[in-house]
Amino acid sequence: MRILVVNVNTTRSITDSIGEQAAAVAAPGTEIVPLTPSFGAESVEGNYESYLAAIAVMEAVRAYPEPFDAVIQAGYGEHGREGLQELLDVPVVDITEAAATTAQFLGRTYSVVTSLDRTVPLIEERLHAAGLSARCASVRASGLPVLALEQDEKAAVEAIVEQAALAVERDKAEVICLGCGGMSGLTERVVERTGVPVVDGVTAAVTIAESLVRLGLTTSKVRTYATPRPKRILNWPPRVA
Repeated sequence: MRILVVNVNTTRSITDSIGEQAAAVAAPGTEIVPLTPSFGAESVEGNYESYLAAIAVMEAVRAYPEPFDAVIQAGYGEHGREGLQELLDVPVVDITEAAATTAQFLGRTYSVVTSLDRTVPLIEERLHAAGLSARCASVRASGLPVLALEQDEKAAVEAIVEQAALAVERDKAEVICLGCGGMSGLTERVVERTGVPVVDGVTAAVTIAESLVRLGLTTSKVRTYATPRPKRILNWPPRVA
């Protein structure tokens, strides 16, 4: 089984981290292939960057030359998962939905801890659109950008852990979801501080994708995610002068 794990930003060190986390939980015989888009923002923290990432992720998958069995979209929020489902027959798993779905098996309520406050509405809207918001106690922001995990890891981790603790104490969350692909690897530290289950979307998505493939399930093509109709698309991909 081969699973593509696609980072939504262009920072290769984050792709490497995501790939390592995915490979750590993959079953024997599952090959994890991390992909970095060829264009886009170095971190995705707003609507413009998110929509750009959606196109970049689709193009990265379309350009992959070998067969694959599933795709994981490794970004929190809105990054065009539905577009990938139109393009592909294989299962497509978004880490936002994978984490929230998994959390609901573990407790009555869950909270998401993400990076900047401006990304909170994007995550809230994604959870609502996916029908996963009813049991979401809160979406909290650490106040630090995505790349802070690489620039000042100690401060970034402390900010994330602090917000997770507040989600449990004040918002009555019973499970914490790490709301950023770049947060892969922080699970144990948040568990130590909060005492509740902590779900990393990347690793949750791997196990879900593997299960769907083993069950022989594919994306429905009868209506919503029907293959795009053949038509002429002007000036795409764009030519570089």
